[in-house]
Amino acid sequence: MAAELVIAALSTVGNLLVCLAVGINKRLRTVTNYFLVSLAVADICVGGLAIPCAIMTDMGIPRHNLYLCLLMLSVLIMLTQSSIFSLLAVAVERYLAIFLPFRYHTLMTPRNAVLVILVTWVLAFLIGLVPLMGWYKTPPESGYCFFVFVVDMTYMVYFNFFACVLTPLVVMFLIYAQIFVTVKRQVRRIAAERAQGEAQAKRAASMRREMKTATSLFLVLFLFTVCWIPLHVINCFLLLCPRCTVPLPLLLAAIILSHANSAVNPFLYAYKMKAFRRSFKAIFLCCRVSAEADDGTDDGGTATHRS
Repeated sequence: MAAELVIAALSTVGNLLVCLAVGINKRLRTVTNYFLVSLAVADICVGGLAIPCAIMTDMGIPRHNLYLCLLMLSVLIMLTQSSIFSLLAVAVERYLAIFLPFRYHTLMTPRNAVLVILVTWVLAFLIGLVPLMGWYKTPPESGYCFFVFVVDMTYMVYFNFFACVLTPLVVMFLIYAQIFVTVKRQVRRIAAERAQGEAQAKRAASMRREMKTATSLFLVLFLFTVCWIPLHVINCFLLLCPRCTVPLPLLLAAIILSHANSAVNPFLYAYKMKAFRRSFKAIFLCCRVSAEADDGTDDGGTATHRS
């Protein structure tokens, strides 16, 4: 529970910083970052809503209220699905930027980005609500709201994992693989040409920037996969081998790792993306200057009062 609360705090504060950075820095208001803000909003909801719900259901709360129990358990599924769709939108957007550069600005307008974000959230909401539509286990007589007692593992494995998690992840890895191969090939071809004019030099620099951006975004996807796959593998194990037992410490570690993913992205942005790092520094410096100014005002006011 202590680990969950720390993750919830880091996730909420860190991703609020991401949203604030995009809000105050015009250079960060790109289509790619709109999708990252959508991802950050999902992670804020994980910290502020899903983790508290998970803590309550770990204690069996609420009792004798099946639909409220299912709703609380479905919150994290909805938010995870929203994160996956946001990552998929980022991958497709990067693909269009590299493979369809002349049509990119027509296709990926801010308006279209907002529409895509709305669609991803609606789809995630519907997928997360599937258990409430009847795909759940008959609850035990005790009425305790435990995940394994209420959520049907066939839903979690076949529908949620294989169809809604694993398939988009495979598609995204294939997209990034094609991006990396294509950009590297173009950079090598430009470098091999002896007579490099100004246009060629600019193109090479642009390709290197695209590679750097794609690498940073791929790391976000990679960390998501590393954090979530262990829990889904355990779910598969529980479904396919009902008589087998999973050690409780291993299950708890997998759950905490999956929740921790919501807290790591702001650190990754600060480490890998200069624009985000500068915006975070500006926010912290602004807060520090404001605090020092308030202290100076208070001291000045006290000195005047004393005199």
